[in-house]
Amino acid sequence: MSADRRDFLARSALYVPGDAEDKLERILERGADEVIIDLEDAVAPRDKERARDTTRIWLHDLPVLHNVGVWVRVNAGPMRDADVRAVAGAPALTGFMVAKTETVDELLDLDQLLASLGSIAGVVPLLESARAVLRAGELARAPRVQRLQIGEADLRADVGIVPGADERELLYARSHVVLASAAAGIKPPIAPVSTNFRDLDAFRASTVELARLGFVGRACIHPGQVAIANDVFTPSPEEVETARRLVGRWEFAGAGVAVDDDGRFVDEAVVRQARLVLARAR
Repeated sequence: MSADRRDFLARSALYVPGDAEDKLERILERGADEVIIDLEDAVAPRDKERARDTTRIWLHDLPVLHNVGVWVRVNAGPMRDADVRAVAGAPALTGFMVAKTETVDELLDLDQLLASLGSIAGVVPLLESARAVLRAGELARAPRVQRLQIGEADLRADVGIVPGADERELLYARSHVVLASAAAGIKPPIAPVSTNFRDLDAFRASTVELARLGFVGRACIHPGQVAIANDVFTPSPEEVETARRLVGRWEFAGAGVAVDDDGRFVDEAVVRQARLVLARAR
């Protein structure tokens, strides 16, 4: 994985089933900043081994990419090691989405396995239960963790949440994961999927709300959602230029105190926000 991939903030991450050869052939043309090859929920139990083999072949034939991150969502339980071993050596692999993560020990074991395989792959724990969300701070500090992500379908079932139209019932869990990520100093999370892929207006509206909460991208289950996520999470040229000037003034002043375009004093917190804007710029 190249250095630019480590610093990259994905606006969109598109899931594709690991056993769907036709979709894998076109997945890199869909415009997503990241792709997630799914060996878990999108694959029927009888097809798990075939999906693993299909993904392994596709990944090992793929050259190193500098503009698209490539993740593999691996199964929980006994299948996890086999999933990891199958693809850990692929040069184009960015890392692993670890389904149903609940404990730091799971991530420590994964770190040891990857080290034994000589892999520098990153890790994204998927928080899909109340136990996982409440341990978000601990999980965020585990080895190789680049960011956190919520699996809301399983979380809703675990907790008994039935969200209304504005999904405010999920506000606590979402904000908790955003705060845990910031406290741990890792990348901000990307937002959970929306399974209603036909109503793109609703998808845009909910994505805008999630951006306001501190998410910097969104997971997608349909190619039609990708362009919307990219648009919502891309700063405008004016925002980018303002952030660039602010960071430049801060660095010229040698930190401490700088002044923005309106003559207001700014501090490190404001500059940190400006740097986040620049990290999301295209």
